[in-house]
Amino acid sequence: MSSRLQNTVGLTAGLAVLKALAESTRLRIVLLLAERELTVKDLTTILGQSQPRISRHLKLLYEAGVIERYREGSWENFRLAESNWIGGVLTGFDRSDAEHGRDLDRLGLLRAEQATQAQAYFERNAGDWDRLRSLYVDEQAVDSAISNAVGSEDIGLLIDLGTGTGRVLELLAGRYQRALGIDINKSMLNYARARLDQQRDGHAQVRHGDLYNLSMDDACADLVVMHQVLHYLSDPAAAIREAGRILQPGGRLLVVDFAPHDLDFLREEFAHQRLGFGEDQMAGWLREAQMQTLAMETLGPSGARLSERLTVALWTAQKMDVVGIDAQRASEMRQVEGAR
Repeated sequence: MSSRLQNTVGLTAGLAVLKALAESTRLRIVLLLAERELTVKDLTTILGQSQPRISRHLKLLYEAGVIERYREGSWENFRLAESNWIGGVLTGFDRSDAEHGRDLDRLGLLRAEQATQAQAYFERNAGDWDRLRSLYVDEQAVDSAISNAVGSEDIGLLIDLGTGTGRVLELLAGRYQRALGIDINKSMLNYARARLDQQRDGHAQVRHGDLYNLSMDDACADLVVMHQVLHYLSDPAAAIREAGRILQPGGRLLVVDFAPHDLDFLREEFAHQRLGFGEDQMAGWLREAQMQTLAMETLGPSGARLSERLTVALWTAQKMDVVGIDAQRASEMRQVEGAR
């Protein structure tokens, strides 16, 4: 099956999917992947089964077109195939089932452990964070690109998600009427507050918050920035959807992160969850969040050190209004019709 959104399926492919789901462990895997993307290691931890057995189940699900896989360095990630009808099949299962409930509990524990690891890293390095980033990013070039992407328009409310040291709030000072920096790490927030106090910027504040569940109204923001945040998250797509929720129609999202790379050491030494993001991958997440990609820019690495073999990518997207959403849905339907 194609990874393209599908509403219909042929008899042979449909039977293959139903056969693949007709086994308890494979069904548990699919229900977990409906929650978020996972690795083989994640699934072995949650399900308490051996890696060879989990890999065998994943192979059968992949061959049936139920799931998709993609590689990040030495890790292989799995996700549910983008198919309306497969999602419809799953809605018929009782999510209150005791065994599935235990799987979800273990998934929650896994997510909490991964978040704790990332937060512990930040707490150890809050004061040195800007210095650590400068080891592999040309900050001056990135700052200039961010400034150009934002443009000269007046910004009513700027939300900086994963604000860290508050660098973006400082960079864009004077362009917004009001700005909020959100971060889950209190050490980072303390550091950012100290910097804002030095700048005496009364228009900007920082607050504690969860990027997956923001305490903000729908359609409240004019501009949302996610600067070097997504590669630390276990579920980047969910964070983008939440960013889309708080954007008003016509509002913009600016994502600054890494293009795909294979530097596995960043996982262990710098708590990276993802090894960069591809253009198609990001475009798909933005579409799901009802946003249209306006531009993508890349900044190539400089220098000869291993840690500088990273390309920074900037994605600018705009929240669609009702007309834009209807046009997107019509385009998807045309794609489905053309694939028949």
